[in-house]
Amino acid sequence: MSSPSDLDRDVTRIARIDAVSLILSMVKHTTGMRFAAVARVTDSRWVACAVDDSIDFGLEPGGELVLETTICNEIRDHRRPMIFRHASEDSVYSVHHTPRLYQLESYVSIPIITADGEFFGTLCAIDTAPAQFDEMAVLNTLGLYAQLIGLQLDMQQAQETTQVALINEEETGRLREQFIAVLGHDLRSPLTAIGMSSELLEAKLTGERERELASGIKQSSRRMSSLIEDVLDFSNGRLGDGIPVKREVTRDLLAVLNSVVDEITVSHPEVSINSHFSIESQSFCDAGRMGQLLSNLLINAVTHGSPDSPVDVTAKTENGEIALSVTNSGPVIPQELMSLLFQPFTRSNAGGRGKGLGLGLYIASQIAAAHDGTLSVSSTPENGTRFVARLPNVVERVALQPIGKPA
Repeated sequence: MSSPSDLDRDVTRIARIDAVSLILSMVKHTTGMRFAAVARVTDSRWVACAVDDSIDFGLEPGGELVLETTICNEIRDHRRPMIFRHASEDSVYSVHHTPRLYQLESYVSIPIITADGEFFGTLCAIDTAPAQFDEMAVLNTLGLYAQLIGLQLDMQQAQETTQVALINEEETGRLREQFIAVLGHDLRSPLTAIGMSSELLEAKLTGERERELASGIKQSSRRMSSLIEDVLDFSNGRLGDGIPVKREVTRDLLAVLNSVVDEITVSHPEVSINSHFSIESQSFCDAGRMGQLLSNLLINAVTHGSPDSPVDVTAKTENGEIALSVTNSGPVIPQELMSLLFQPFTRSNAGGRGKGLGLGLYIASQIAAAHDGTLSVSSTPENGTRFVARLPNVVERVALQPIGKPA
């Protein structure tokens, strides 16, 4: 049984179909009858959804007839059209309760069926005077009109379903990212305390085994801190706040890049890293974020590259540009994965020796974009996998700008 709100929604759905008013006019013209309507018919209600009335029958959209007094109630059961031109001269309809109650002489009603097989209602026409028409022609023509209305209802339903799904997906994503952000902030404080405590332990302990354990705790806490920072950067970017990037004239870029290479070398002693930097004394960028960009690219290289071949890192400033590249040997990135590399949570199974979140390349690409630059990738058996970041190095202004938003 449909609720009043459902029936109100059905009336609105029909009202949203622009062609209905023209269809009703054409029904009147085709049949010669002076009243045409689209009705929603359920197991308990008959509700007019659209009306074209030239006989003052007294129904308007939203108006109702008692279901049991209508022929549409019978059509809902057998789902076949019903038609007569002169009820008082018809052996069946001259004694039928509906024509007698409403003083009808001519009538036609066509079922409206949606794609899922639901009986929506009827397209009907009535008159208190007899009508002259070709019954088969009228049934065929009005049958097409009823099909058209059914198709329009199907399209509306598909659109509404899609919109609801999108809204639900967006809401789920928003709540998930808010949860990630809150979780990241809540984890950061105790993790910082663990890291500081491990450093104190490492300094005070004298036994080699104990110092190794303390050092392991320190390294693990740093790794977890890095993961949390990635999560917070991701959630900030996705929630619209943007990752803060402070572009300014700096002399620190070379030192930051060297520090990153040293840090990755220490944490991944099994991989050789060759670095070649040619950096001007002054650069216009966020040096800290540039270090993060390089760190993410290097971690990706040592994780997915061949441990038997060195990772090559180059950075140079020339012609008003900062160009930074990281190249590693190893399995070629599948073509179908290339377009997804800079999307969050994308991870390749080929050659991977680590279990990251799949945010590193996404964040690196966003840092490049925040500097009005680009991050690209190529991967071939001959030249290996190469990531190249190109950023403008022109001092225009010092500004705080979020990732994903123009300078």
